[in-house]
Amino acid sequence: MTSLLDDLRAAIGADHVLTDAADLAAYGTDWRGAYRGTPLAVVRPGSTAEVAAVVRLTYDAGVAVVPQGGNTGMSGGAVPSNDGTQLVVSLGRMRRVREVDAVGGTITVDAGCVLADVQAAAASVDRLFPLSLGSEGSCTIGGNIATNAGGTAVLRYGMMRARVLGLEVVLPDGRVWDGLRSLRKDNTGYDLTQLFIGAEGTLGIVTAAVLTLQPATPARATAWVALPSVAAAASLLPLLREYAAERLTTWELVARPALALVLDAGLQDPLSSDADWFGLIELAGPAGASVDDDLERALGAAVETGLVLDAAVAGSPAQRAGLWSLRERISEAQESLGPTVKHDVSVPISALDELVARLAATLEGAMPGIRPVVYGHVGDGNLHYNLSRPEGLDAAAFVARSEELSRIVHDLTVELGGSISAEHGLGSAKAAAAAAYKSEVEVSLMRAVKQALDPAGLMNPGKVLPLG
Repeated sequence: MTSLLDDLRAAIGADHVLTDAADLAAYGTDWRGAYRGTPLAVVRPGSTAEVAAVVRLTYDAGVAVVPQGGNTGMSGGAVPSNDGTQLVVSLGRMRRVREVDAVGGTITVDAGCVLADVQAAAASVDRLFPLSLGSEGSCTIGGNIATNAGGTAVLRYGMMRARVLGLEVVLPDGRVWDGLRSLRKDNTGYDLTQLFIGAEGTLGIVTAAVLTLQPATPARATAWVALPSVAAAASLLPLLREYAAERLTTWELVARPALALVLDAGLQDPLSSDADWFGLIELAGPAGASVDDDLERALGAAVETGLVLDAAVAGSPAQRAGLWSLRERISEAQESLGPTVKHDVSVPISALDELVARLAATLEGAMPGIRPVVYGHVGDGNLHYNLSRPEGLDAAAFVARSEELSRIVHDLTVELGGSISAEHGLGSAKAAAAAAYKSEVEVSLMRAVKQALDPAGLMNPGKVLPLG
């Protein structure tokens, strides 16, 4: 591999080809330390032309590549294998905002742009890029596209694929497909742009994107509510839509054990309710919009019908931030319980109550005392159903049964017409499981696409589809 490394240094500069073990460490594991690998090397190209040069060299050498953005994924999708044969291609230097078109409502950016920077660039022209994630200060647009990211505003704005108009992609043989078009209408054949969204770098490396912007929504109304049940949370959705229509941006669900974790971490309880379920509602609109009145009317109707037991409405930006912290700090707070078996599942909204009730009983039967920490997005049927070990159970014994526990969660999710990966992607963590739940026809179609674009199997092998 010495000649390949020398060629890479010549192509993008020696300073951007990392081979020292100390330099490679950060690129060989995910942010949680849950997935670890050993890169052959890490290259940091600074332009699309340099990415293409790198991929042409690795293609000729038969070396696999693993694209990496902010490395904030949850499923090991950007982590190389541990055999030292795969090259990590980090897009962290490619952070240019190429164009902001306030009239057309688009922004064109390099794939290495951090999500928060894209949000700020949109705000600078009084527009909104609505994708919002807990990791938005470090995740990148390329990674958001690769995993078809979701976040807290999917209810109103859709997944990442709904935000993408065009892409620039380096293909597995080093050719560049320039699909950076800002057209809303283009019926000239297969939609190649959508093919690469959610593909996790297995079909090519996204190097730039044209994204849609929305009108700014400075008017916000936010409430934290106590709920009698998950069924009430689901039933509240059409009521909120009735009163708020398109201004309903967020409807999040939090189970009491999840709330208890963030309260133990020092956050303040705005309700002091003994309810088992809680929710975060947010309405957003243009300056002067009557979102406060809309929320007040919606909550009044919800209390009258018994769907809401109590509510606290944010009266200031600081109070709004405090309510959001109750939702956003759950994952961090759960770390205090030790190892976690995480799940990112979705079912039809009407099936949320059945999913939660049946899982609680089945998991308790399988492992008495297990602690589910449940939270997620009512508006799109997506729950983060995370499991912590029973008190007193050895951590290693708990982790050893993680596959069994995940199978329980996934089996019921699929039985109810759901998906085992709603917004985190498959990576290496769920590639085999997802294939097992899909039909033979669906898997064969996916493999046919992979074979057509990457016949040598060099693009992020083992992710999305299992090897073999």
